[in-house]
Order: sequence, then structure tokens, then C-alpha cells
Amino acid sequence: MPKQVDYESRRRRIAEAVCLLADEHGPEGVSMRDVAARAQVSLGAVQRCFRSKEEMLLFAVDHVGGRITQRVRNRVAASPAQSAATALGHAADEIALLREEHRAEARIWLAFVAQAAVSEPLTGPLRTSYAALQDLLTRLIAEATESVPADEDAAPLDPQREARALLALADGLTTHVLVGHLTAEGAEEVLHAHLVGLWERLGTARPGKAV
Repeated sequence: MPKQVDYESRRRRIAEAVCLLADEHGPEGVSMRDVAARAQVSLGAVQRCFRSKEEMLLFAVDHVGGRITQRVRNRVAASPAQSAATALGHAADEIALLREEHRAEARIWLAFVAQAAVSEPLTGPLRTSYAALQDLLTRLIAEATESVPADEDAAPLDPQREARALLALADGLTTHVLVGHLTAEGAEEVLHAHLVGLWERLGTARPGKAV
């Protein structure tokens, strides 16, 4: 009986190999042959999963973006009783990829972002990932807004606009830490200060620092 191949599992394994090589050489330096060697599969196995290097890179970008998004969702769902402020702080912390264990993932993500500037097909998965994260932040901010009595004298807070600003800040802090402009601790302080300002505008309790 022929051996059954779990192609989705193999595709994820290949995507991990792509990410490791992209971290070392940049996406443009990744070849299907090198990926096969790193994933410990044959070149033919890689070619059966992906028709081209571009298709392989697209899957890898989507793989990384999906992994980050799922980790954010898991962090938020881990404690259903937490306040919206705390949940938002945890989500922003995960998006910024400031922890040491996420440093390689941050380098890979930014390498793909840089490559997308000269490779239009790569922008699709990146936009999808950013949209998913922005939607999650918008939902958390909207939930907090609904729990606060309306102030007729205050300008209404726009959850989508606030989510867009928070996502841009968290994403930018990733770069600042990687190039050494900020330490991870310094970036955490910037992120926390922004969240404090958000909740002051909203008129609710200040969030604690993400841990």
C-alpha cells in the first residue's frame, strides 16, 4: 500500500525552512534546493508542494502572519475574565514581537516586508495579516468603549482609527528594537504610555503592563 503523505504538514515544514533561510540570507537568497536541504526533504518533494519559488515564499509569509495572529488570539483568550485594557495590552505586546524568543520571527517578518516593497505578490499575505490584527484590536477597543458611559462633551472615540494607530506603533517598535534604536524595555515603555493615553481618552481604568 502506498505511503500516505500529509502535504499540509510537509508544506508547513517547508515554510519553516524558508523562514530560517530568509532570516539568514533574506527572501531573495532563498532557493528551492536550499529549502529542500534545510527541510530534509527531496527537491522533488518541494516542487510537488509548490510550483515556484514565488508560491513557496507566499505560503511562508502567510504561515508567519498566521502564526503571529493566532498567538495574539490565544493570548487574549487565555484569560476570559481579564479587562479589555489588559487584553489589549497583551495583544499589542504580542504584535510588537519584543520578547527575545520572538526576535528571529521579527527579523523574518521585516525581511518579508522589505521584499514586498519590490515584489507585489508578497503584499497580499502581508495585508491579510495586518487586516486580521487590526480587526482584533478594533474589536477589543470597541468592547471597552461600549462598557463606558457616554460623555456628551467628549469627542467620540473611533475604535478603528485607534486600532490603526496602535498597530502602526507596535509594528514600528519592532523595527526600532531590531536596529538597536530602542531596547525591548524602552519599547515596552512607549507601548504602555500609548495605551495609558488611550484609556485616559476613553475614561476607563489604566491597563497594567504586559507580562
